[in-house]
Amino acid sequence: MAESSDNTPSHAGASFAASDVDTLLGALTLAEKVDMMSGHGFFDALAEDDRVWGARPYRAGSGNDRLGIPPLLFTDGPRGVTRTGSTCFPCTMARGATFDADLELRVGEVMGIEARAQGCNFSGAVCINLLRHPAWGRAQETYGEDPWHLGVMGAAMGTGIQTHNIIATVKHFALNSMENARFKVDVRADERTLHEVYLPHFKHCLDAGIASVMTAYNKVNGEYCGQDRVLLTDILRDEWKFDGFVHSDWVRGVYKVYGVSAGLDIENPEPLILGEKLVTAVADGLVEPYVVDRACRRILRTQIRFARMQDPLPAYPADRIACADHRALALEAAEKCAVLLENDGVLPFAPDRVKRIALLGRIAAMENTGDNGSSRVRPPYVVTHLEGLRRALGEDAVLHADESDLDAARQAADQADAVVVVVGYTAKEEGEYIMGDIALGADQNRGPSPRPSLSPTPIGGDRLSLDLPDDQIALIHAAADSGKPVVVVIVAGSAVMVESWRDRANAILLGFYAGMEGGTAFANLLFGKVSPSGKLPFTVARDAADYPYFDRDATQIDYGYWHGYTKFDREELTPRYAFGHGLSYSRFGYRALKAHRNGNAIDVAVTVTNEGDVAAQEVVQLYIGCPGREAERPVKLLRAFDRVALQPGEARIVRLSVGIDTLRWRNPDRHTWQLEHGDYRLFVGGSSDQLIETGIAL
Repeated sequence: MAESSDNTPSHAGASFAASDVDTLLGALTLAEKVDMMSGHGFFDALAEDDRVWGARPYRAGSGNDRLGIPPLLFTDGPRGVTRTGSTCFPCTMARGATFDADLELRVGEVMGIEARAQGCNFSGAVCINLLRHPAWGRAQETYGEDPWHLGVMGAAMGTGIQTHNIIATVKHFALNSMENARFKVDVRADERTLHEVYLPHFKHCLDAGIASVMTAYNKVNGEYCGQDRVLLTDILRDEWKFDGFVHSDWVRGVYKVYGVSAGLDIENPEPLILGEKLVTAVADGLVEPYVVDRACRRILRTQIRFARMQDPLPAYPADRIACADHRALALEAAEKCAVLLENDGVLPFAPDRVKRIALLGRIAAMENTGDNGSSRVRPPYVVTHLEGLRRALGEDAVLHADESDLDAARQAADQADAVVVVVGYTAKEEGEYIMGDIALGADQNRGPSPRPSLSPTPIGGDRLSLDLPDDQIALIHAAADSGKPVVVVIVAGSAVMVESWRDRANAILLGFYAGMEGGTAFANLLFGKVSPSGKLPFTVARDAADYPYFDRDATQIDYGYWHGYTKFDREELTPRYAFGHGLSYSRFGYRALKAHRNGNAIDVAVTVTNEGDVAAQEVVQLYIGCPGREAERPVKLLRAFDRVALQPGEARIVRLSVGIDTLRWRNPDRHTWQLEHGDYRLFVGGSSDQLIETGIAL
C-alpha cells in the first residue's frame, strides 16, 4: 500500500515494498516464521466486540514487528465490507442474476475502496462455490449453478477488489455446497466431476490473478480440504501453477500439523493446530524446515508484490464509505438483479390506474439483506419494500398488512387498485448455520477444538423445504381472492417452488436479498422506471425430486456429474423456469447467428433487436454442445454471455468469443484434458430454453 493514502493501514510503507523475500526469510527465526503462519488475537477481539463479526480487521497471518513485515488484516464479504457503515450490495446470488461482469468489477472496486478506508488489506468477498441444490443455506453467497458463469463473475469481483491493492481470496476450496454438515461431511467426486464441474471456476479466478485461496471445512474424497495434498499441491500448485498463498477457513479449517506439508500456508484465525505444535513437529523431524520457508515465501512474495503497486486513488478517506456513488451502484445492482419470472401484462403498473397498493407480507417491512453470518453487512440504512413504495407513492397510497392477520390483509386488498405480496425467507430460515451466535470459540478455553456457543434457537442453515411457508401461501391466496391484480415478489437466496400458488398470481418477481437500496429498486421496477433484466442463475424445478439428492445431515455424500440445467437436459425434464430465464417489459429478437474459428477461439456474432416499445437490457447467452462420442457430455454448456442495452426498435450485432480450450473434457485414464474433434452445436438466446442454433466443426 502506498504511504500517501489516508487511512492506509499503519503496516504499509516503502521499506517493506523494497524488501527482498530471501533476505527477510534469512533474518526470521523458526518461531517467527511459524508465527506468520497463523492469525492472532481473533478470540480476544471478538469477545471485546461483544461477538460482532467484522467489528475490526482481523489479523489473518504474516506480520513481524522486528522486521517491519505487515500483517494480513482481513475483512469478509461478499455483500460488502463486513464493517459497520459499509455499503450493502445485493447478495452474491442476486448479482449473479445480473450476468453483468462489468457491474461486478465495479462492485469489487467499491469493496476494495471501502476495505482500504477501514484499515483492511485482505478480503474474503470472492465466494464461488457451485450451487448443486437450492436447499443449500449459503446459496445466497455464490453466483449460481454454472461453472463458467461462476468463474467469470468471481474473476470480475476479485479483479475489482485487487484494483485497490487489497489481496483477494477465493473461497471455499472446494466442493463446499452444504451448510449444516460442513464440518463433518465427506464429499465424494470422481475425476471428471471434480475437474469439469466443481473446480474450473476456481482455476478461472486464479488465472485472472486472484492472489489467495481459502480452503473449505468439508472433506473431499476422505480428507479435510485444509490438509488435502491432492487439492492443495497436486492440483493447485503442480497442475494449475498457482503461486499465491493458501489459508484455512475460520476455526476447524485444519486438524493436523501435516496440513502445511500438504500445502496449507496459514491457519486462521488462531494457531490452534500450528503454532507451537508446528515448531515441535519441525524439531522432531515430522515437518521439513523447507515447508515452513515455502509457506512464508508464498505469503511474503504476495504481500510485497501488492505493496509495490501504486494506488489508483491518492487517498482512501473514511468519507468514501457508503458515499453517494457507492449507494448509487448498490441501487443499480438491485435494479439489474431482479428476475421477472412471469407477467400476464399487469406489470409495469400504470401510475394513472394503480394509485393505491396493498403491500402484504411481514418481509415487506423488514430490513432483510441476507443472513446474519460472516457475510453480514451493517449499512447506515436499509430501504425496505414498504419504505421504497411509500417514498414513490406517498404514505397514504400504500396499505400494509401481513400473514399474521388474513382479515386485515383482505381488507387492505379490497381498498387497493393492485396487490403486491412479498414472500420468502430471512436469516432465520437460510444462511450460514449459527448455533445461537457467531462466537466461534471466543467463549471457550483456547483448546484445540473450539466450538460455537450453543443455543436452543439456531438460525440459518440448509433449508428443509423449497416451498414457501404455509402462512405465506395462504396470504397469496387471500390476496388473489380480492379479484385485484396480484404481483408476488420472492425474497430468497436460490430457487423457491411456486407450483402450489403460481396460478393465483398475475406476475412473479424474484427480487433476492437486494441490499440497502432494495426497496428503491423495487418501486422503480414495479412502475417501469426500469425494466427487469435479471436472468436466473439456477434452474427452478416443477418437482423438488428433479434436483440431485440432498441430505443436510450427511456424513458422506456423492456429488455426481449432473446437476442444474445439465441434469434437466440429460433426463429430458421440463423445469418451471429454465436457467437463464428472465422476462422484460420489452421483447427481443435474435437472428443472423454466425460462427467461425479464429485461431484458438470460436468467434460468434448474432443480431439482437429490441422489438418492444420501451428501452431495456438483454442478457445474450451462448451455449455449446460438444460431440460427446469419446465421453458423455452435457447437451449444452454456457460458454459466454453479455449484457446489451437497446432502445425500442434498435438492433445491434453482439459478438462473443469462446476459447477452444474451454471445450475440452477431462480424461480420467490419462489425467489430462483433451479436445474431441467433430461437429459442435452453438446455441444463442435470452434463456437456456429459447435458443437459435448453428454449427461448427473442430
